[in-house]
Amino acid sequence: MKPMMQAAAVLALALGGAAPLAGQSAQSGQSGQCDAACLEQIARDYRSAYRAHDRTLAPFAQSVRYTENNVEMPFPDGTWDTVTAEPGPPLVLSDPVTGQVAIFTSVMQDEIAGFLAIRLHVNGERQIDEVEHILSTRRTLSSQPTPIGNIQEYVHAPVINEPTPDGERASRDELAAHANGYFDTLQMNDGEIRGTCFHDSTTRRENGLLFSQVKADFERGRYRFNNRVRRDVFMIDEARQVAVGRGFIDHKGVLNEYLLTDGTEARSIFQEPQSWGLLEAFKVNDGCIAAVVATFYQAPYYQMSPWTQEPGR
Repeated sequence: MKPMMQAAAVLALALGGAAPLAGQSAQSGQSGQCDAACLEQIARDYRSAYRAHDRTLAPFAQSVRYTENNVEMPFPDGTWDTVTAEPGPPLVLSDPVTGQVAIFTSVMQDEIAGFLAIRLHVNGERQIDEVEHILSTRRTLSSQPTPIGNIQEYVHAPVINEPTPDGERASRDELAAHANGYFDTLQMNDGEIRGTCFHDSTTRRENGLLFSQVKADFERGRYRFNNRVRRDVFMIDEARQVAVGRGFIDHKGVLNEYLLTDGTEARSIFQEPQSWGLLEAFKVNDGCIAAVVATFYQAPYYQMSPWTQEPGR
């Protein structure tokens, strides 16, 4: 393995992910020539090209690896053919260390509203060579109640875009640990906060839907029905102090009735095997998670990501 790829593998594993595939991983770490401003301009170019169905409007490599909802397909295809508008607002996050960009936005496909999360990898020639879409529409969310909001009310918590002064920043490993702590808390949620902490004011936007009692819901064990949370924390926006991960939440469907930590009776809405596939971002402020943004869809039970080698991810 070349030294560059060895360094990338160490970084990927430190962030909770799998070691990269040579020559094609989002962890290639070869974009030192493209800083945050460069990456975020490429993200704007990508959105323009996507809306216009015209790949010439953005700097794409000759070969582009492309997935939508974890299905690998030719590029361009999928919603590249059907998107008609991007009401937004877009949240753009960048990681010059790994050459990656994450975008959380809303889109229209004619009359179909949806929420779209995008991951791009930019190579050493400042060209996009990887595109990963996670798209949520009412069609891709069949469980009730459907966890999707109104794109007309879609906003991002202002704190997510606020830069943190250099001397107050957590390290990359610390930010990744907060994201993994969130996922650990979500898995088999029994009221214990594991590996992270939350402000009382922490909010979460899932497919545009606002959850304003994040800490309280975890402490009550609201999500006890989450049997397994597979995840890969793959990029860190150090300036904004945001960690971004992909993953799957698996529900075995075997839990029916259960008790919250305050003694309240609850009933799981999942009574058959079901998984959510997701891209999710975690803003850390003053040592705790301050805001969360997630886009997810209903996946086949125990679906795997084509972007990681590790079994079960």
